[in-house]
Amino acid sequence: MATVTESNLLYEGSITIDKDIMDIADILPFEQVQISNLNNGERFETYVIPGKPGSGEFCLNGPTARKGAVGDRIIIFAYCYLKDAETSKFPPIIIKMDEKNNPHKL
Repeated sequence: MATVTESNLLYEGSITIDKDIMDIADILPFEQVQISNLNNGERFETYVIPGKPGSGEFCLNGPTARKGAVGDRIIIFAYCYLKDAETSKFPPIIIKMDEKNNPHKL
């Protein structure tokens, strides 16, 4: 889980994520993600834009800013569709975050 650090309603959309965390999670810029908000039960799709490395930033932008508030705990899902023969080449990457968005890869 990550903690929402900022909300920017006047933007086109997306979630901004600390670039270092994107790299650890192997999430690409503009990759589509699903987000589940543990505080309010909202679940929505958007795309990722890179934030300042080392910032711990998770900013909901544009319409997604209506889906959560600063301090909310969220889970971000990035996935792809694979053929059975390909699944062994793509093990899941799970990142746990503390309350200050410090990543801990499992």
